[in-house]
Amino acid sequence: MEFEAIRRRFQGRRAAIQAPGSEFAVLVPLVKRPDGLHLLYEVRSGALHHQPGEVCFPGGRLEGSETPLACAVRETREELGVTDEQIDIVGPLDFTLRGTSVVYPFLARLQAADLQGLPVNPDEVAQVFTVPLAWLRENPPEIYRHVYRPHPDDFPYADVGVPDTYPWAKLVLEVPIYHGLPYPLWGMTARITKHLIDLICEEERNG
Repeated sequence: MEFEAIRRRFQGRRAAIQAPGSEFAVLVPLVKRPDGLHLLYEVRSGALHHQPGEVCFPGGRLEGSETPLACAVRETREELGVTDEQIDIVGPLDFTLRGTSVVYPFLARLQAADLQGLPVNPDEVAQVFTVPLAWLRENPPEIYRHVYRPHPDDFPYADVGVPDTYPWAKLVLEVPIYHGLPYPLWGMTARITKHLIDLICEEERNG
């Protein structure tokens, strides 16, 4: 292959994560309540096979060639029964990893006068609830850190010239948990929540 052909291949290319697994997108909905801005969360249906009864943001797996934003909006429409006109996109938050999968969060304002009256899809959503941004700022999550150090027995150590006592890099898994809410808020959803609150606080400090 000639150099110019390689140049053309990489010209304008946007960097991404190497060999990602599944790709997911979620909407992080801000709603206006009498006491200020809240974040809206879903409680997943108990009939779901994956993470039943857990707290999450509306979202799901990307389908076909759709963009992460299109996926987040589509899933929000399907799960909460809202229209495109009720979803006002603010912008992307930083994407995060769940194992080998990528999760793309998008902050949005959700315009819904009667949150308890949302025509949610009962096959996916048991109910919705909101938490004030002010409460989330004043009650940061507790961070639990779990350290994993792999040591595969079937790795061909001799072939790469290292002993079977090779010090594999450890993996540190951080699991944030917000205490004091009616439903457990933890894991990926809590991580996205904390990221948003951190960005808001940083903007206010710099503003």
